[in-house]
Amino acid sequence: QVQLVEFGGGLVQAGGSLRLSCAASGIIVSSRVMAWYRQAPGKQRELVAVITNGGNTNYADSVKGRFTISRDNAKNTVALQMNILKPEDTAIYYCAAIMGSNIWGQGTQVTVSS
Repeated sequence: QVQLVEFGGGLVQAGGSLRLSCAASGIIVSSRVMAWYRQAPGKQRELVAVITNGGNTNYADSVKGRFTISRDNAKNTVALQMNILKPEDTAIYYCAAIMGSNIWGQGTQVTVSS
């Protein structure tokens, strides 16, 4: 059974940093396209960052230069380092394995206060 579990959300002041982690079981993250999405209240879920099985990364324009997606093959985890956080980054952040039918984690809340 494939399972993704996110860790690391919380409350931070604007300008601060948070690091989210996604622990995977049932899949090998290095062999999959993995992504972070977020959903703010009243808004649609949006793609934040992607890392391919080849290690290529891509980011939403709104987070370029501030967020970094990475993976630890030994731990079978995917991380999202978030720096220079802004109030508009407040959302529930989801880890996803991009497959024929995407696999989603349960989400972790990130709140950035002004």
